[in-house]
Amino acid sequence: MEEKLLRILAEDVGQGDITTELTVPEGRMAEAEVIAKEDGVVAGIEEAKVLLESLGLNVEALTADGEVVKAKQTLLKIHGDAKTILAAERTLLNLLSRMSGIATTTRNLVKKIQKAGLKTKVACTRKTAPGLLYFDKKAVLIGGGDTHRLHLDDMVLIKDNHIAIVGSVEEAVKRAKEGCSFSKKIEVEVTTIEEALTAARVGADIIMLDNFSPTQIKEAVKQLERTGFYGKILLEASGGITAENILEYASTGVDIVSLGEITDSAKTLDISLEIVKLQK
Repeated sequence: MEEKLLRILAEDVGQGDITTELTVPEGRMAEAEVIAKEDGVVAGIEEAKVLLESLGLNVEALTADGEVVKAKQTLLKIHGDAKTILAAERTLLNLLSRMSGIATTTRNLVKKIQKAGLKTKVACTRKTAPGLLYFDKKAVLIGGGDTHRLHLDDMVLIKDNHIAIVGSVEEAVKRAKEGCSFSKKIEVEVTTIEEALTAARVGADIIMLDNFSPTQIKEAVKQLERTGFYGKILLEASGGITAENILEYASTGVDIVSLGEITDSAKTLDISLEIVKLQK
């Protein structure tokens, strides 16, 4: 984690923080506070501590990942070299703001489904920012959602392009089962009810109903019930699901709803850093 964070910082700093170098006296010590400017679920506290402490700064965390915070609440106190604090400021805030925004979005969706009396899981997708997969996925977990696959080696997920190349759902699943360890689940992305029934029949563990409408999902559930597969295989709805229509999808009988917008377009949480004290 420290290596990832320092690479992100290095990308921002470049050859050095020229403004700070020109204006801040050498050896000046400072105290700073990281403050939430709006309500939300905080995430990235662990990463913030790792980054700042790796730079020789002292950090006091006043909140923990997953806590609900209020506007004007102090999240962290930082003490150390003023130049270092200022150089790390934007990287620190970008990470905290993004992770907290994703965690907040996820928590709101999870609570919305729970409030409706449903047990459907909320999952993200692999639509993460390049280089930030670990942090985006961890933020979803902190918010109470499911990370889905972290990496391509986590499970077998047969998508439309795999099927197009191999020729059929049946052949793709057959090939996967022949070469796959018993420890890996096999999921198949389907676009029709017929493909869903085939995937169930040939032994898929999970069926992803891709870009199905709620009405089409209900019909697929009905067909899977009729053939005896419903309840024996996990069903995931994905594609076209938003915060506005998530309850329509979650109430169709699927086990999981996955949304790309959790990570690819979540609103960041507004967080700032303020210098509160200087020491000579």
